[in-house]
Amino acid sequence: MEPLTHFLTGACIGRSGFNRKTAYATLVGVLAAEAADLDVIWGLAGPVEGLKHHRGITHSFVGAPVVAGVVVGAVWLLYRWREGRLLHQANVPNQDRKSRPQQPVRWRWLYLTALIAALSHILLDWTNNYGIRPFLPFNGRWYEGSIVFIVEPVLWALFFVALVLPWIFGLADREIGARRKPFRGRGWAIFALAGMVTLWCWRWAEHAQARELLDNLQVTSEPVRRVSLEPYPINPFRWHAILETADFYQTAEINTWTGSIDSDPQQDVLYKPTVTPAVEAARQTFLGQIYLDWGMWAVVRDVGQEPVPAMKPPQLPPGRHWTTIEFTDLRFDYPFLGTGRRKGRSPLAGWVYIVDNHIDAGEAMDGRQQR
Repeated sequence: MEPLTHFLTGACIGRSGFNRKTAYATLVGVLAAEAADLDVIWGLAGPVEGLKHHRGITHSFVGAPVVAGVVVGAVWLLYRWREGRLLHQANVPNQDRKSRPQQPVRWRWLYLTALIAALSHILLDWTNNYGIRPFLPFNGRWYEGSIVFIVEPVLWALFFVALVLPWIFGLADREIGARRKPFRGRGWAIFALAGMVTLWCWRWAEHAQARELLDNLQVTSEPVRRVSLEPYPINPFRWHAILETADFYQTAEINTWTGSIDSDPQQDVLYKPTVTPAVEAARQTFLGQIYLDWGMWAVVRDVGQEPVPAMKPPQLPPGRHWTTIEFTDLRFDYPFLGTGRRKGRSPLAGWVYIVDNHIDAGEAMDGRQQR
């Protein structure tokens, strides 16, 4: 999921009761829930390096306890710094002294909060269709739930209710002079987390219903080898289906509310590209190996001498030839934010310039060249 959902989930975890056990619980929950995405730093080494390490060891069951420990260690440093300031103020005469927080710091509870928040990151990322590798470093297989889109406004609404309404009610209480209640918002936080799980169960059921509709209707003209169902945001009844046969891929739009399946054999069929020597060479490049390891529905094709925005075409002497090999993943090649067919370049696409059918002359992804 995108960062905002992780941050809000961590805040609700902290406020669901852990903040009654120890100080800094909400802060630790927020930081630990998003800390796994620090692997984006690998992107500084290039887009392909970023793809290689994204959702890697920090998104694994082995990495989660380490991520939790690092977050708690950072908060311990903050705690020591604050303690030092309070001690300094206590020794300075005629200075307003800030009282110590009434809530004690219990480090075991803080670590448990951080660990649960770190594990929530793995679970949330599993629910979308990008995938995770939770068993690294022992098993590099990708797993995906594909039940929730990577950006889900319904979850934002739940978290908004859980985190903002208690604050509004607190303002109302102060307005009428009511005594301030400590740890306000626990019930709302639990409500939001329960609502998120309920949404997952609902979408899981709709996902299964969409698959059942596909199984009961012959959509393709050839036997289907495998199927994938991709989610849309907000609407749990809409699903984008990808079906693979021996010769082509075919897509379909499914509405589980109406029970309809819409697929046009003229527009929704993509024949499998020919594997040319240049395509085979591109598969062996750094980008090719990383992309094919991640891309569960990867399509590799020779698009001719088509320049890409991130790289200048190779400058070759007469008699030599170059071509562009494009890598796309059908899981993301659909109009997930609209209703029409996708136009333009596919997101998360990659390109390799191949010279003379075997030389790697440059690699790029998402508008950046791999150096």
